[in-house]
Amino acid sequence: MIDMMGHGVCESYLLFPGETALGDAFRTFLYFLGLAYCFIGLSAITARFFSSMENVVKQTREVVEIDPQTNSKVVRQEKVWNYTIADITLLAFGTSFPQISLATIDALRNLGELYAGGLGPGTLVGSAAFDLFPIHAVCVMVPKSGELKKISDVAVWAVELFWSFWAYIWLYIILKVWTPDIVTLWEALLTVLQFGLLLVHAYAQDKRWPYLSIPLARGERPEEWVPEEAALYKHVDNVDGPMYHNVPASDLAESSNELHVLALWKEQFVDALMLESAETKKLYSIYVRALRMLWQSLLAPWRLMFALVPPCQIAHGWFAFICSLTFISGIAYVVTKLTDLISCVTGINAYVIAFTALATGTSWPDLVASKIAAERQTTADSAIANITCSNSVNIYVGIGVPWLINTAYNFIMYREPLRIQNAAGLSFSLIVFFSTSVGCISVLVLRRLTLGAELGGPKPWAWLTSVYFMLLWVIFLVLSSLKVSGII
Repeated sequence: MIDMMGHGVCESYLLFPGETALGDAFRTFLYFLGLAYCFIGLSAITARFFSSMENVVKQTREVVEIDPQTNSKVVRQEKVWNYTIADITLLAFGTSFPQISLATIDALRNLGELYAGGLGPGTLVGSAAFDLFPIHAVCVMVPKSGELKKISDVAVWAVELFWSFWAYIWLYIILKVWTPDIVTLWEALLTVLQFGLLLVHAYAQDKRWPYLSIPLARGERPEEWVPEEAALYKHVDNVDGPMYHNVPASDLAESSNELHVLALWKEQFVDALMLESAETKKLYSIYVRALRMLWQSLLAPWRLMFALVPPCQIAHGWFAFICSLTFISGIAYVVTKLTDLISCVTGINAYVIAFTALATGTSWPDLVASKIAAERQTTADSAIANITCSNSVNIYVGIGVPWLINTAYNFIMYREPLRIQNAAGLSFSLIVFFSTSVGCISVLVLRRLTLGAELGGPKPWAWLTSVYFMLLWVIFLVLSSLKVSGII
């Protein structure tokens, strides 16, 4: 529809038809406010997701062996999950689930169209930049002044890094070399299958299989994915974000053994409705308490909704893990609707919104998970592996699966390939990302050679590294935005 001035009028609405009577500026403000509130929800569910994942990883199985000397049976507990595979699948895949859900929803909405939507790919490439630059910038600052946290298994990280870089080279080959601006069914299928190759290669490197692994020794690494002394944490919502406090082992045992599952579930709902605790009243001034209560009031709807997630103690955390991902998918759907409205009302290219606002918001779980891993683990392996593996997951699964859905449908129904909207802008963003990522990884290697670790160290150097990473992110955003806008 066209108004009296010749401008397009957006008649779409989210909640009620009366939205269309509001001014465009006010509607834009409300929709951005809604986006921000959805991102707060993603941050809140991430803490519960992380706790469920820890319980999944800690699962063990009983193994019976025969002692060759005494010929007696020896019973021992063996971890079900491999350390490296847990990082790539549970951690990286789980924290990337908002972007994957958003891209898949975008693909299903465009099912039957000859052109793939740009919302999913734009978000995933922008998310890769957010993961690599701002999250590294945060993680490098996490250790206390002078404390160093390094990658214990550099060889595994090198394998993960290779597949991360290759993912974006592969995407560029699809877009500009083999079949320019077109994705075929076989290209989409090969993209998805490469995630399996990443898992096999990383596992082979972790187990040091001959001919398939780099012959580098592994440094000291904790046997537990999360060390026992750091695993006893209780989540508390703070004004500044989620905090984690130690919980005595006796309390944890009491919680898991003596309290009934229903009592644990009831406690989740009680905690969700509490706006202020006795500890808050003692420690903070009335102004800080008022600010905290305001924040808790904003979080209350999310906390009440997420209290429906089963306690992490049930079924080794699997129910909580799956329910958390379900909630993440629901929030991602609302985010896609809000993005459509923002693009419609403002006229801003949806691709620009995707790799800026959407990429930042949906990558928040990645940031929270890497920050928690950097805080609670004695090494930097999982914090950095989450970044590199999330970038691989973004391409092989986040873009590969939606493209596979669209290309398979188009091949069956129309015998036509899938065409990519704004392929020139997407491929340009890939070049910029690849160039800036080389600068990022080079600094991490330089820190390893000079300071002995990737994260932490003297605060001046940590701050300098952090600012440098953020500068790389700004360069990516500016150049990509200018290209999509047609300025360069």
